[in-house]
Amino acid sequence: MLNTDYTENLTGLKDVIVTNVENYDNIRHIHLKMEKRIHECPRCGMPVSKVHDYRTQSVKDIPSFGYPTVLHLRKRRHECPYCGKIFAESVPFLPKYQRTTNRLWAFILHEASYEKSMKQIARENALSNMTVSRIVDTVSFKLKTLPEILSIDEFRGNSGGEKFQCIITDPKRKRVLDILPERKAESLYEYFGSFSNREDVKLVVMDMSTLFRSVAKASFPKAEIIADRYHVVRQVTWAFENVRKKAQKEFGSSRRKYFKRSRKLLLKHPECLDPDELEQVSHMLAISKDLAKAYYLKNEFYEFMKSSNIYEARKRLGEWFMKAGAADLTEFSECVTTYTNWEEEILNAFRYPYSNGYTEGCNNRIKVIKRISYGMQNFERFRKRILHIMSA
Repeated sequence: MLNTDYTENLTGLKDVIVTNVENYDNIRHIHLKMEKRIHECPRCGMPVSKVHDYRTQSVKDIPSFGYPTVLHLRKRRHECPYCGKIFAESVPFLPKYQRTTNRLWAFILHEASYEKSMKQIARENALSNMTVSRIVDTVSFKLKTLPEILSIDEFRGNSGGEKFQCIITDPKRKRVLDILPERKAESLYEYFGSFSNREDVKLVVMDMSTLFRSVAKASFPKAEIIADRYHVVRQVTWAFENVRKKAQKEFGSSRRKYFKRSRKLLLKHPECLDPDELEQVSHMLAISKDLAKAYYLKNEFYEFMKSSNIYEARKRLGEWFMKAGAADLTEFSECVTTYTNWEEEILNAFRYPYSNGYTEGCNNRIKVIKRISYGMQNFERFRKRILHIMSA
C-alpha cells in the first residue's frame, strides 16, 4: 500500500508542511509551517480561521541524521472577527513561551540518565550548558515513605559546601531512595523524623559507624541493625596489616621491600594459594612470631565469616575472641574491642541476607558522575543527577 505520510514519518511531527531543508554551520535547518486549522478564540471561544499575519520562530529540536537541528516555524497569528483578539496558533510540539520542542526536553532527560557530563550533552545538541542544567533541574524526586529495609552509607561528594554526603538505598529492591546533603547527626535525625512510617522499618544495613548506629536506634525503634560484612572483615585486615608493618620495620631494606610487595599473598585466603605461594608465605611467617600469630588470627576470622547460620557464628566468634586474647597482640586487642561493641550487629549479618554491596556499587557510579562532571558544587543539581541516573 502506498504510504503518503513521508513528512510525518521522517520528522516525527504531525500536521506539518516542510518547505525547505538547509545544512550550514554543522546544523540542520528545517523550514516548516503547520497545516491550516480552525482555532478557538481564547477570549470569546468562537471558531477563528482568519489570519492576521505571520511570524517565523526558530526552535531547537532533537538531532536528525547526526546533526543538531533547528526548526524555523512560520507561525500564523489569527484575528478573531467577533472580539478582535489576536493570538498565535497552537503548536502541539512546542510548549508556550519556549524555544525548544517538548521532545527535545524528553531527549535531554533521556541523555542525562547516562553517565555523561551536561557539557557533553549540551555540545552534542547545540545547546548551552545552562539550558541543559535548567532542563535537568525540572526533574523532581521526593521520598514519601520508607521501605522495611534501609541501607545507609556516606560518600565523598564535595558538594554544597560539605565534604561528605549520605546515600539511602533499598538493598532488597535495589534502588536509591535519596541523597542527603551532609552526614551530621542532627541533619539525619531531622530527615528521618519527617517520615510518619518510621516504625515500619525492620532492618538497617550500615558500615561500622557509631554515628549511623545511634541515629538508626533513635529513629527506628523497631529495627535491627546489620553490620556490613565487608566492613567487618576490614577491621581484622587492618589489624593484620598493622602487625605486618610493625614487624617489617625491624628488617633490612631488601627484606622490608620484599614483605611490602608480598602483602597480597599474606592477605589471600590460604586455599587460594598455589604451592609456590604457600612456600613463600611459610618463609615469611617463620621470620616473625607476631606476624605468624596475626596470620593465624586473620585466617580464623575468615573461617568465622563462612558460618552458615547465626548459632554457628556466635560460637565461632566467641572462640575467636579467646584466641585473639591469648595471642596478646595490641593491634588485635583493639579489633576485639570493636567487635565486642558491634557483636549483635555482626551476628545479624548471618541472620539476614542483606549487605551494603548495592550501596557501595552506587557509590562507585557516583564517583564516575563526579569525574565526568569535574565535580558539582550545586548539591540539589548533584542530587537530582544521581537519582535520575540511578532510576534509569
